[in-house]
Amino acid sequence: MSGNKRIKVIVPIPMDEAGVAARAAQLPAGFVAPGFAPEFAAVPWGAALGDSCHDMLLMDWTVFQAGISAEEEGYSGVLIDTVSDSGLRALRSRLSIPVVGPGEAAFATAMMLGKKFTVLTMWPQWFPLYEKTLTEYGWWSRVASLRSIDTRPDVTELLAGKEEVIFAKLKAEATRAIEEDGADTIVLGSTTMHQSAAYLAGELPVPVINPGQVAFKQLELLIGLDLRLLPRPSYRLGG
Repeated sequence: MSGNKRIKVIVPIPMDEAGVAARAAQLPAGFVAPGFAPEFAAVPWGAALGDSCHDMLLMDWTVFQAGISAEEEGYSGVLIDTVSDSGLRALRSRLSIPVVGPGEAAFATAMMLGKKFTVLTMWPQWFPLYEKTLTEYGWWSRVASLRSIDTRPDVTELLAGKEEVIFAKLKAEATRAIEEDGADTIVLGSTTMHQSAAYLAGELPVPVINPGQVAFKQLELLIGLDLRLLPRPSYRLGG
């Protein structure tokens, strides 16, 4: 629709149109505020699962490549579709339009709602992603725990067809985080877990943060208030 503020949503893993559509489903039509138009697009090459330092490096670089021209392309903001916030700082250093990552947005929201949050994720191989960002943000004092259900994720088909088993595992692990770790808020550790958010919110006695949705609403807020990034000086070798 003409006149909409376009938002570039960068999927950090290469995938086909069906995979991108599954991830775009985290923002159903009624969820997006009038006047905004999210456009999901996967990076053309790069990491497979984000389960190693190698993949983390690729995700930072390919997300940066995919987002660096967003302002010139007429987008009003950039959303990074991963709780690892890959490429976030690099893009913010070069763009003036808002750039939001689900990790930072979700963790900040959790701290507004409670005292200690647990990051609940699919498998422990993703823990380094959160360890990196939480260290950068300086928020460890507000973290109750990092917990996983030790199940290899499917970043393309997500949780489809596995809801009965996966949802029960997530509920059980979240319950342990609340009872054993003192968590009063649960943050889903991946935007690929969005299909479990409504179920967990109805089953648990604490708030459940769906990171992709929280980040999108944060981006809508920044764009709506016309809050832009500060211009950065351009440095060049040799003076």
